[in-house]
Amino acid sequence: MAGLLRLAAVPVLVPWPLPAGWLVTGFAAAGDERTGGRACAVALTGPSPAGGPGDLVVVAEEPGVGLGAGLAGLAGPDPGDALTMARPHALLHFEGHEIPLWHVAAPDRAVYAGELKGNWLWLVLWPPAAGLLLAEPIVLRDLRDPWQSLDLPFGAPSPRLPC
Repeated sequence: MAGLLRLAAVPVLVPWPLPAGWLVTGFAAAGDERTGGRACAVALTGPSPAGGPGDLVVVAEEPGVGLGAGLAGLAGPDPGDALTMARPHALLHFEGHEIPLWHVAAPDRAVYAGELKGNWLWLVLWPPAAGLLLAEPIVLRDLRDPWQSLDLPFGAPSPRLPC
């Protein structure tokens, strides 16, 4: 985690407080030591609101990187036509602001995308019913912020992240 935070050029986002019973299960980045992490992902696992286990990956990335779209099972690097002038399907909170998210059609998972600080913001959830997690208010925190000291609970590594 420390290496990712040191090199991250985009926010490293985690819901905080975590939903009840959820654990942080991994981190991933796309980029290199010269340009830094152009995309950062945080994986979490916990009980799905619909029952059974659930997985969530939160991705912040520069446009055109494609990590979020890849995790969403999409062919292109961005959400495509899903982000239109239509009313958003979910709202998150970040630094006192509401962040609108739109549902993105994807196979076998729930996917929501929006924009945060000029970057794509993706929430990818398995199984699709885990998307009910967004019915409750979720506040995102950027782990790069030096003023915070979050005591993150960690679990076994997530199989949802790329190696």
